[in-house]
Amino acid sequence: MKIEFYKYQGTGNDFVIIDNRNESFPKENIELISQMCDRRFGIGADGLILLENHASLDFTMQYFNADGNLGSMCGNGGRCIVRFAEYLNIIKDQTTFEAIDGIHKATLDNENVSLKMNDVSDIEVSANHVFLDTGSPHHVQLVKDLESYEVKKEGAAIRYSTYGNTGANVNFVEAIEKDTFAVRTYERGVEDETLSCGTGVTAVAIALFETNKTTSDSINLETKGGVLNVIFNKKDREYSDVYLIGPASQVFKGTWQ
Repeated sequence: MKIEFYKYQGTGNDFVIIDNRNESFPKENIELISQMCDRRFGIGADGLILLENHASLDFTMQYFNADGNLGSMCGNGGRCIVRFAEYLNIIKDQTTFEAIDGIHKATLDNENVSLKMNDVSDIEVSANHVFLDTGSPHHVQLVKDLESYEVKKEGAAIRYSTYGNTGANVNFVEAIEKDTFAVRTYERGVEDETLSCGTGVTAVAIALFETNKTTSDSINLETKGGVLNVIFNKKDREYSDVYLIGPASQVFKGTWQ
């Protein structure tokens, strides 16, 4: 079966995206999805995303991890599918769509996609890390000398030993300025470091504010794939109006045979 696909990236977080409005893609085929995402024997991607019809909103987003299994929310993937929907002329400069964690709004300009994330109120602060869910579960930990840190080794150890089979994404962070931080992320499902993680930098921004590591409600996060910006409002114990902002673009399109 021939499958038309598109490759998108958002600060180096890359995805195979497929227009599945005709519901022809065999999304129960874990092996196929895994093979398409394979960087040696397939297209190569951190995940696969299906754009599907929605009864009342612009579209539905279904996200699969690179291992072929259905994933939780992906922030950069959400920004990329918004850009894809623009390419398909489904939307223009704004949209409302549904993902696995609920309804999201987004706006587009020539360069950036600004994606509204879910409100966050349940934050677990421990002695050396913070745990919270921003559509996906995230462990946030400050470290020194992030550039040479063994992210894959240490991230995998925390992902399994602390969070069991379900796991969590693990973010290692180092301060650059009062409102700018460097972030490296180990992602479950990919089981490796990715160049960027949207829900991850969102979690980092909120965790840093919650633990008084910054007083800014507009935080720049420098990833290996580029810079993302996270803004939010905090009232009482809840973070609302959380936006993940950054570039997203089409890399190429092709046919899987």
